Amino acid sequence: MLLTDLSAHPVIAHRGNSAHAPENTFPAYDEALTLGADALEFDVRLTRDGVPVVIHDPSVDRTTNGHGFVTSFDLAELRRLDAGARFSVDGGRTFPFRGQGLVVPALEEMLTRYRHTPLLIEVKIPHAVEATRRLLERFGAMERTLVDSTDHAAVAPFRGGSLATGASLADVLRLIPSALMGCAPRSLPYVALCIPRRYNGIPVPVSRLARAARAVGSVTHVWTVNDPKAARRLWRQGIQGIITDDPGPMLQARVEGGL
Repeated sequence: MLLTDLSAHPVIAHRGNSAHAPENTFPAYDEALTLGADALEFDVRLTRDGVPVVIHDPSVDRTTNGHGFVTSFDLAELRRLDAGARFSVDGGRTFPFRGQGLVVPALEEMLTRYRHTPLLIEVKIPHAVEATRRLLERFGAMERTLVDSTDHAAVAPFRGGSLATGASLADVLRLIPSALMGCAPRSLPYVALCIPRRYNGIPVPVSRLARAARAVGSVTHVWTVNDPKAARRLWRQGIQGIITDDPGPMLQARVEGGL
């Protein structure tokens, strides 16, 4: 299933099956695919020695037993951290993945492990662009990958080639006025809107944006949706993809919705 297909309704695993396993780790991704998720979403940053790694935050504090910015670690140092140390589903009473050998994956490892899976990659920083592009090309992953970023400088360099790209925050802000007026743009420099329902507490007009994007052949994927009722409502409004921490219930909602 291509993430740029207007006729598809993909369930995209946000950092894996991250409601039930530590985000951006192999157990979370493997569980998501076992459940039937159509694609994996993850974030890319660079280590001190320039290696693209899969982690959301600029620091390792929230998701590992370490402290400091990702850019302060080289790859070998980063991999000594426990990426399952802080995950708990019971408010911190137990930590079932602590000490199980989970590490922050390198992008190369992701591409090696998931050779045929559609990918939604958020490049968090512009400095990660070239290293990410080289790996995608080397692994022949360009056609199954959608690259996205809120940072325009991290997504614009991918445009103009064979790689599908999403809209940056600046792109979305430019589209909102015409979408609210019901005016379709003549064209868009991206093939996907990957947008939240709220941004910094402000509601995002996702259905109107989706309508404007669809008029010129661009899909819309909405994050982060963990309520099956909300997912069904978004699909009815013309949204294509649901980006979720909990793909199991979303997949069931899609079946129940006849999609």
